[in-house]
Amino acid sequence: MNGTETGSATLAELCDLISEQVHPVDVPEALYVGLEHVIPGRLRRSGGGIARDVQSHKYAFRRNDILYGKLRPYLDKAILADTDGVCTTELLVLRAKPGVDPRFLACLVHDPDFVEHALTGVTGAHHPRTSWAHIAQFECPRFSYEEQQAIAALLWRVQDLLKVCEDALEVAQDLKRAAMRELFTRGLRGEPQKETEVGPVPESWDVTTLGLLCDRNGGRIQTGPFGSQLHANEYEADGVPVINPTHLEGNRISHSEVPRVSIETAARLTRHKVEPGDILFGRRGEIGRHGLVSNAETGWLCGTGCFVVRVRHPGLDNAFLSYLFSTESTVSWLVAHAAGTIMPNLNNVVLSQLPVIYPRLDEQHDIVAILDAIDRKIELHRKKRAVLEELFKALLHKLMTGEVRVDALDLSALQAHAGPVSPAAEPAV
Repeated sequence: MNGTETGSATLAELCDLISEQVHPVDVPEALYVGLEHVIPGRLRRSGGGIARDVQSHKYAFRRNDILYGKLRPYLDKAILADTDGVCTTELLVLRAKPGVDPRFLACLVHDPDFVEHALTGVTGAHHPRTSWAHIAQFECPRFSYEEQQAIAALLWRVQDLLKVCEDALEVAQDLKRAAMRELFTRGLRGEPQKETEVGPVPESWDVTTLGLLCDRNGGRIQTGPFGSQLHANEYEADGVPVINPTHLEGNRISHSEVPRVSIETAARLTRHKVEPGDILFGRRGEIGRHGLVSNAETGWLCGTGCFVVRVRHPGLDNAFLSYLFSTESTVSWLVAHAAGTIMPNLNNVVLSQLPVIYPRLDEQHDIVAILDAIDRKIELHRKKRAVLEELFKALLHKLMTGEVRVDALDLSALQAHAGPVSPAAEPAV
C-alpha cells in the first residue's frame, strides 16, 4: 500500500457537484430519495420512494454518487447511492473525480471535522442550510487511492456490522410486539376468551381498575412535586437523582443525564421518593410512557412531570403490570382518555380508571420471564449498536485526519466478527 500523500486536498478537488435536474413525470418509475430516507450517521439509504409520487423538479443521480444533506448539516445525513435515481433538492449530488474512491468520499463527509466546517457556513434561521460553495473549501489530508480503498473498506465493514446489529434489534423488537399481543390476549393456558374494555383476554383473568388496586396496602397514585415545590434553581451537580419523563424508556428508568437536588431539598420532598416496584408515568407528551423502578433507583425522587403508581397487591407482580401498561390496547385506552387536545395529558382520575387485567400469580411470573428474556436480547443488541457507533466515529475521525493508518491498527477482533478487511472489499450497497 502506498503511504499517505503529502499535502492536503479540498472537497472540490475530490468531487464535483452535479446539478442535473429532472421532472418526476419524465422518469415515473425511478427511485426517489428524500431526506426521510437518509439516517444520520449512516452510509446507506433506508428505504425510498417512487418518482411518480413526488412533484416538482428533482436532482438526478447515478450509482456511487454521494447524496449529502445540506439542510441542518448537524444531522449528519449523507449516503452512497446504490443505484440511479432522483432525489430531493435538499440533497447535494456529489460525484467522485477519477482517482477518488466513492466509498471513501461517502465516509469523509461524515467526519466530525467536516460536519463542523459545514455548520460554519449555514444560512437561514428557521431552515439552516449549508452550500456547495462553502463545503467545497473543506480540506483533508491527501490520501493515495490505495489508502482511500483501505480506509473505506474498514469503515464500511463497521457499518456492515452495524446493519447486522440493527436488523437483529428490529427482529427482536418485532418478536416482543408479537409476544405481547399473544400473551396479553390469549395467555399461556389455552383458555377461551372474554371481551373487556381493552379487548379479548383469557376467561379466567381478573378485570379491575388501577384505582381499586391502589386503594389497599398503602398503594397510591400520586403526582410529582409541583413547580412551586421544586424550582429550577434547586438542581445541582451532586445529590439525589430526580426522575423526569425523559428518563422513562422502554419500561425502565434511564440513568442518562439525570438531574439532582441536594440532600436537604430531597428531605423536604420525602413524600415523592420512589420505591422498587413503583411505576412512573409521564404526565404529558408521549402518552403511556412509563418506567418500572428497580432497586438501583431506590430513594430517587419522582419529578414534576411524572406520576407515581404504587401497587402493593399480594396477587400482582408489578413487573407484569409494567408490561401490561406497554400493550397496544392499554396505550390506546390512555390516549383516548387523556385530557386536552393540543397537549394531551394524564391526570389522577384517568389513571385510576385504567382497566387492569391479570391472571394468577404463577402465570404472571411466566409471562414476565418470557418478556424479560426478549428484553435482555434487545438490550444486548442496543449495547452492541452503541459500541459500534462509537467505534465508527472514532475510527472515522482518526483515519480521515491521518492520525492513524489502517495498517497500524489491530483488527483481529473486528475480523473475527466480519471477516478480513481488504482494500478491495466491496460494501453490500
